[in-house]
Amino acid sequence: MAYVAVDADDRLEEGPDGLQFKSFLGAEQGNEAAGGNAGVGHADRGYLQDRPKGPSGFWTLDYYQQYFDVDTKTVLRRCYATMIPTNVDFLSVHLNPPDLYGPFWTLTTLIFALYLSSSLAASISSYLSDPDEEYDYDFTLLSIAMSLVYAYGLALPACLWLALRYLGVGEWSIVEAVAVWGYSQFVWIPVAVLCVIPVPLVRWVLVAVAFALSGIFLIRNVYPILASAEAKALRLVVVVIFVLHAALALTFKVMFFSYYVVDKIGYDIPVPGGDDPGPER
Repeated sequence: MAYVAVDADDRLEEGPDGLQFKSFLGAEQGNEAAGGNAGVGHADRGYLQDRPKGPSGFWTLDYYQQYFDVDTKTVLRRCYATMIPTNVDFLSVHLNPPDLYGPFWTLTTLIFALYLSSSLAASISSYLSDPDEEYDYDFTLLSIAMSLVYAYGLALPACLWLALRYLGVGEWSIVEAVAVWGYSQFVWIPVAVLCVIPVPLVRWVLVAVAFALSGIFLIRNVYPILASAEAKALRLVVVVIFVLHAALALTFKVMFFSYYVVDKIGYDIPVPGGDDPGPER
């Protein structure tokens, strides 16, 4: 194999009169390709940067996500605070910031507590009365409990907030209104479990205690909102709340805490306008 020696061509040397490289790209793209600072890269355009998020509308999930960002310890502390009658600063101390996670699970747990406790007591009493008879669970009680609890714990505070908003009373938000009503129903959960005891007088005492604790809690948190309105007549809304709360307690007692098959134990308190008290069914 033969090698041919080739002399270097001085015309290819880069110099004033030599060969120059020329870019056929645009000025901006050429600078980017060469690593210059005159161009605008992806980071400068904002492609790789987090864009600031604006306020989300109430129709989006991001808007409600903040009201479910709460731990279990905080929810339990707020639930226990509703059972202390001396707590007068629940909105400003315990419910700051407000949440919807606790009220939702409080109401949902109450629904299942009402149904399971009533069904368990009725099935046990049916077995003690006649072991050979098969007991049929009444699933309509579950739908009644769901409609009653959600209507009182969610729809009622929403309607009250809307009415007060229309009348110019805007001292609280709809989330705070729902949270107050939702947490106020926590006391009914242990009462529903304890009302399995087949003693009517004990059940009446338990219902009265739950009615008093939850009622005091509602009045302590709702009355300051009503008192801040210019129209003094709005304070009478407390009477409406008291009547509805009493109706709820009486409905719980009749529908879920009085369902027994065997003869009752002890003396019962007759309901005004009811039938002649006999063995509860």
